Amino acid sequence: MTQHQVTTDWKGNMQFESNNPSGETLLMNAGPENGGVGEGLRPKALMLASLAGCSGLDVASLIEKMKLAVDDFKIETTADLTDEHPKIYQNVRVVYHFYGKNLEESKLEKAVNLSVEKYCGVMEMFRKFATVAIEIQFHHA
Repeated sequence: MTQHQVTTDWKGNMQFESNNPSGETLLMNAGPENGGVGEGLRPKALMLASLAGCSGLDVASLIEKMKLAVDDFKIETTADLTDEHPKIYQNVRVVYHFYGKNLEESKLEKAVNLSVEKYCGVMEMFRKFATVAIEIQFHHA
């Protein structure tokens, strides 16, 4: 079994720094409404970034393997928090945007579906606590 370890150090006030197995670090901080100064990333938003990053890496790999012509793509994630504490994501929407002149829509849909249904572990974790809706949009240049 593979194990990941991350160490998170308190930097004072409402700021923390976390390392990553890659050796990189990131700052987290609460917003001013919660006693922070707004420097750094918000922990819950990082979860959405992890979801998009996990699936995005899958899709990028499949684009390369399928030799698809994609000029660019981005993933937008939007989530609704519950009203009661602990506030958690309840509904999550993941929208994949593909840009290019010769987009092979069926193959790109297959790449997204493979990520969503088979490869992306973060997506599977999200499904344990939230409803996840997927949408794909094609932008032909």
